[in-house]
Amino acid sequence: MATATSFPGKKKKINRIGLSLPEYRGGKTTLCAGCGHNAISERIIDACFEMGIEPTRVVKLSGIGCSSKSPAYFLGSAHGFNAVHGRMPSVGTGALLANKNLVAIGVSGDGDTGAIGIGQFVHLMRRNLPIIYIVEDNGCYGLTKGQFSPTADVGSTLKTGVVNDLPPIDLCALAVQLGATFVARSFSGDKKQLTAILKAALSHRGTAMLDVLSPCVTFNDHEGSTKSYAYVKKHDDPLEELDFVPYFDDITVDYAPGTAQEVTLHDGSRLYLKKLDEAHNPTDKVQALRVLHETHGRGEFATGLIYVEPVAEDFLTMLNLVDEPLASLTEGQVRPPRSVLTEIMNGLG
Repeated sequence: MATATSFPGKKKKINRIGLSLPEYRGGKTTLCAGCGHNAISERIIDACFEMGIEPTRVVKLSGIGCSSKSPAYFLGSAHGFNAVHGRMPSVGTGALLANKNLVAIGVSGDGDTGAIGIGQFVHLMRRNLPIIYIVEDNGCYGLTKGQFSPTADVGSTLKTGVVNDLPPIDLCALAVQLGATFVARSFSGDKKQLTAILKAALSHRGTAMLDVLSPCVTFNDHEGSTKSYAYVKKHDDPLEELDFVPYFDDITVDYAPGTAQEVTLHDGSRLYLKKLDEAHNPTDKVQALRVLHETHGRGEFATGLIYVEPVAEDFLTMLNLVDEPLASLTEGQVRPPRSVLTEIMNGLG
């Protein structure tokens, strides 16, 4: 039986570094059919392929949960580390301190981040480590039979009829307050928006925190859930339409003057925001928090680029690390000789 690539004249699509799309894929998913997490993996594959990211330069990081299985399903030739529950930020920080040339993609869940990992999340956001931190947010613990997670809304119900009485943690608002320099929310079913946000995040130098609403088809996709496909589609409130122009593909965007805002990212790529909400300015932190508060009050999800600070100094730059990655330095370069240690000790006397 002939394959699509065996017909005469049929060519594989190659990106700017000479790789084909299949080279960005991972293993076969073991998640439930229809799980939003699989759609997110596909968008990561698309974004990295289109941006020409070298897979072997990527480190994939995760904790525990359905979401933390996702890195196995994209960029099969990348480095990977599945950390213990809630501890992915520490592992990611260590990996980037050892090799600052890596592109870090962390995948977590609303439970992994908002519960056991909340302390680590807090300190990662305030450090502005250059990492893409994706929260696959379904409002429940899908790996342990669907209990409410910290992002479940007040009044939402389980399939068993149990009603949630506790207020949710808004991870986007928390990230903005704590110092993340790129904060966005999207929906796993919105291919165009999520791909544009991921490509922009890959060009940003700092912490890019993406809260992606990703309905759990097994435990949290019923009437009464505020994280179901039907509810999210009905209550999605896009802030803008996004167009992304990478630094290596300098083309114009067809927006009428005065209707769009241009944001230039660290590598020279440009993000164009056609405002649907004329009041929203993603470079204004106070306004970003107000938008999150107001949309939540209406029972809606603000999606798109919520906040960006494109000129902030990242954590690795603040530490003034040497040009060569620490992991590749020899022992003689990183271990001071005895004479230096003696001099230090004598100075303390």
